[in-house]
Amino acid sequence: MSATSKSDALSVLSLQQFFSRPRIVVLLATVCCLLWGSSYPAIKNGYALFDIAQGDIPGKLVFAGYRFVLAGMLLLAIAVISGKPAFGLNGRTMARLSLLGLTQTAIQYVFFYIGLAYTTGVRGSILNATTTFFSVLLAHFIFHNDKITPRKAIGCIAGFAGVLVVNFGQGLLDFEFTLLGEGFIVIAAFVLSAASIYGKRLSQGMDVMVMTGWQLGIGGVFLLLAGYAAGGTLSGFTPMSTALLAYLAVLSSAAFCIWSLLLKYNPVGTVSVFNFLVPIFGSALSALFLDESILEWKNLLALLLVCSGIWLVTRVAPKKNSG
Repeated sequence: MSATSKSDALSVLSLQQFFSRPRIVVLLATVCCLLWGSSYPAIKNGYALFDIAQGDIPGKLVFAGYRFVLAGMLLLAIAVISGKPAFGLNGRTMARLSLLGLTQTAIQYVFFYIGLAYTTGVRGSILNATTTFFSVLLAHFIFHNDKITPRKAIGCIAGFAGVLVVNFGQGLLDFEFTLLGEGFIVIAAFVLSAASIYGKRLSQGMDVMVMTGWQLGIGGVFLLLAGYAAGGTLSGFTPMSTALLAYLAVLSSAAFCIWSLLLKYNPVGTVSVFNFLVPIFGSALSALFLDESILEWKNLLALLLVCSGIWLVTRVAPKKNSG
């Protein structure tokens, strides 16, 4: 083995050891969920600043398209500056990246936005949390080292209970199910979980930053084309609205890149359970920016349930003595 090959192997091993440390997983996954949670009030403010009406799905797709194209361009620019092979990829690799971008970014967002137009934000938040269940279930059948255990199942149920609690009293018991509404939210959750597992496999053979940059950029282009084709537009660019769009792009690039790194070096179930934190952070940050009380019993109980679920799933079982 050449000196360069040994150096590359040591570098990969060092990355794997770093991103698979339990404390690092907890810290980085929580940061990702905090960033995604902050997108809830940021997107809502973005709609107001860009004058996008509540039912204007094409306009929302164009808005999302700009966000993800910018996020992808940012990551690819950083990759090039870092000396990573971001361009000149072969046709087979680009086809796989296009499939990942189409599913993980474009298709799931189309289903999600249409679903939200036909249901309430509360129901959307709850049903979107089923992404974790789909991820854990799919990983059980795909990866031999990521099987469902009683502890993992209880942890997922506790996390989902936390999502229910944070939405308690907001029409939670008034639940209906329609294909265009709740059905599309569930489909979006399934598409995202399946695409994330596909991305985990794809990341084993290429740089995660490059992979994430391309999938975000390609997915963003699909969203732009779909939005404009349906008659959507985006106007009202001001320093404030542009800064908000830039923030959404930065949080997307950072969160998706870090999340993909965690998925690359850890079991899917261990990482996916943190998704339950997204609606918790989203609810808390939305209340904070809307001058509402976030220290309500339901928010604290929800956080306790979600953290308990995460602890159950990520806790390393003690090794049994062989003697």
